[in-house]
Amino acid sequence: MPGVTSTAQPTRVSLADVTPPIALGPLDGRYRSAVGPLVDHLSEAALNRERLHVEVEWLITLCNGTESAQGVVPGPVVPGAPTLTDTEITYLRAIPATFGATEIAELGAIERETVHDVKAVEYFIKRRIADAPEVLGETNLPAVSELVHFACTSEDVNNLSYALMVRDAVTEVWLPAATALADQLADMAREHAEVPMLSRTHGQPATPTTMGKELAVLTHRLRRQLRRIEGAEFLGKLNGATGTFGAHTVAVPDADWPAVSRGFVEHLGLTWNPLTTQIESHDWQAEVYADVARFNRILHNLATDVWTYISMGFFTQIPVAGATGSSTMPHKVNPIRFENAEANLEISCSLLDTLSATLVTSRLQRDLTDSTTQRNIGPAFGHSLLAIDNVRRGLQALAVNADLMAADLDENWEVLGEPVQSAMRAASVAGVEGMENPYERLKELTRGNRVDQARMREFVGGLGLPDDVAARLAELTPASYTGIAARLVDDYLD
Repeated sequence: MPGVTSTAQPTRVSLADVTPPIALGPLDGRYRSAVGPLVDHLSEAALNRERLHVEVEWLITLCNGTESAQGVVPGPVVPGAPTLTDTEITYLRAIPATFGATEIAELGAIERETVHDVKAVEYFIKRRIADAPEVLGETNLPAVSELVHFACTSEDVNNLSYALMVRDAVTEVWLPAATALADQLADMAREHAEVPMLSRTHGQPATPTTMGKELAVLTHRLRRQLRRIEGAEFLGKLNGATGTFGAHTVAVPDADWPAVSRGFVEHLGLTWNPLTTQIESHDWQAEVYADVARFNRILHNLATDVWTYISMGFFTQIPVAGATGSSTMPHKVNPIRFENAEANLEISCSLLDTLSATLVTSRLQRDLTDSTTQRNIGPAFGHSLLAIDNVRRGLQALAVNADLMAADLDENWEVLGEPVQSAMRAASVAGVEGMENPYERLKELTRGNRVDQARMREFVGGLGLPDDVAARLAELTPASYTGIAARLVDDYLD
């Protein structure tokens, strides 16, 4: 009809069909640059690469034997298997080492046929073994093709793969970043160890401290968690479908399979777990994730404290050239790094808590809840790593406003009520008369009242304290009443 606007809408492009694929989550989109190093350890491709690594090393062990702290298990473990040459071992180890885009696509195609991820890995390796004569010439590798995945259940491969992935993600990516943050914070603590600051307990003015000492407290807490994480155990098992070495002992009854398993797991750099069901119990994962979550929560405390100090003006933010703080208020420099960190730490902790709670339970000898749960290890560490990156960048853009903190201290002389009444208590014990009810007298003077320098010194001067005590209190100011805060930073900040 004339004058009626058409309601027809053009067909929208499906973003799900765009090539290359658009990331569903922010870690693989907006924040990729901050968390990219984790892809080498905690992605689906990294899982498959570790599966290849475990399968190849197991094949080498079955042919050539193994060694642990308990002794040597000579090869071949399976009678009749050839001893592999250095050239053949190098060829096998190149299978996971060269696992890239082409190989990822090939393995994906195999999995679409098998509808089983670990079986696809087995077939992928067997293809490479079948190709070995073309590369190596005369070789024994085709003769050992059926030793790929020998006596293994999928979880034998998966548990070891995840242990290797998490170990390397923690030690090579997350820990260095977290340690660098703690070191950065320690440097700030030392730099500002003597900068006095009025404390706020319950949000109210309280005994002065120094900015450096408060940062040192958080540094000390973070480093304690880092030491726990550095000492983490990463466990692994290889003992068959229900942890009994059933297929192993039927196929090769004369082998010392626990010794072989232990040597193999320790060869991978993991701690051997001798008693499991079909799955490795994942208790070590719960322990690591709980420690990382605790680190996250302490870092969250740092982020909220620094945010508050910024809002109070104790920290000023150094503007970034060209950056915009608000779409409408041009004066603003928002503490976005710390707010971003808060949110990502909360997401990380939620995932880590779920991982810790879920992974320690498996119905009877096996259920598959752990399979999909463990695929979220990457996001759990990714959000933590992103938060660490944001806090580090946020700290770099801070400057201490010592003048404002000094003015804040000078407006709160009533905080000296604590040392004055403590000095009166000590004098009373020493036999000085007139020191009765020191707390109550200072409470009457200061509670709910603003006391300036003149009023506080008038009060102290009329107490009748010994001359040395009176002189010491006469020199005391809120800015100088920081105890041994600076010394604590020097002596105890590890």
